[in-house]
Amino acid sequence: MSSPLRIGVLGAGHLGRIHLRCLQPLGDAWQLVGLHDPDPTAVQAVSDLVQAEAWASAPKAFDSPEALLAAVDAVAIVTPTAHHARMAEMALAAGCHVFIEKPVTTTLAEAEALVAARDAAGKVVQVGHVERFNPAFRAAEHHLDRPRFIEAHRLAPFNPRGLDVPVVLDLMIHDIDLALHALEGDVVRVAANGVAIAGDSVDIANARIEFSSGAVANLTASRVSLNPMRKVRLFQPDAYLSVDLLNRSAQVVRLEDVSEGAERDPYGLYLDVPGRAARRLHIDQPDIGEANAIADELTHFHAACTGAAPCRVPLEDGLAALRVAQKVLDCIETSLKP
Repeated sequence: MSSPLRIGVLGAGHLGRIHLRCLQPLGDAWQLVGLHDPDPTAVQAVSDLVQAEAWASAPKAFDSPEALLAAVDAVAIVTPTAHHARMAEMALAAGCHVFIEKPVTTTLAEAEALVAARDAAGKVVQVGHVERFNPAFRAAEHHLDRPRFIEAHRLAPFNPRGLDVPVVLDLMIHDIDLALHALEGDVVRVAANGVAIAGDSVDIANARIEFSSGAVANLTASRVSLNPMRKVRLFQPDAYLSVDLLNRSAQVVRLEDVSEGAERDPYGLYLDVPGRAARRLHIDQPDIGEANAIADELTHFHAACTGAAPCRVPLEDGLAALRVAQKVLDCIETSLKP
């Protein structure tokens, strides 16, 4: 087996520490070299975590991003969104592969510039749309067959973390990415509205996204809800799929034709429509593994960096999600005008 690639983490906040923890069991693929965060409190929190969980070795805290980038082959950028573009450009210029958390950047111009920088550097850039790796979605994904409608609810209790961006970029962008991944066609129309509750940016939003194929996504996101929810429902000609991303469960409901005169299960559910063959409602609950979605995406990032597999969530996908998210924000801004 080849030697592990060296990786560092830029940003040691809440999500950065999760990345650092997830890299611990991936030693065959990644050698965690260190981290950088300008906040001494965040660096100390990592040190406390290392001791509390008895990590085999403590990642080195580098004094600058430049010093960290000079010591690694790849970097995970888990900084506030406003710093994503600059950190990614620095990393690519230093010859590093880049994993960058969502949203990929603050503006479309920044993301488009990163595409050019990546191509010039010849490196991998993967975007952290982690729900693609959620084991519940991956189990349901095997049953997808040209879905026509998606309805998603992503609700979270209030938390000051993430208020640097509107809820559309903080939460809804996950479901925008899933919709773009699952539905056919290009986005042809977006309608949306929203309202700010806790601060100056939008905290509750709803968007209807229409595709050239005729498919539709109806997405709702809130970060001021009493109870958390992350559910996606997909409707297609032959089935209805319900995916609970938070509790990691999935259900697939299908209608199956019943032969005339066939013996019926007394506990089964049947639809008898005049003029049509009887159909039975079949409910399947796919097995959901215990996979760690962030660890899985970091494993796939390694496969892309080594050429073992194509990048599962390339920079273009992050740009596409950001482009739709910006349309949603523009619609909300218009709806709020007197």
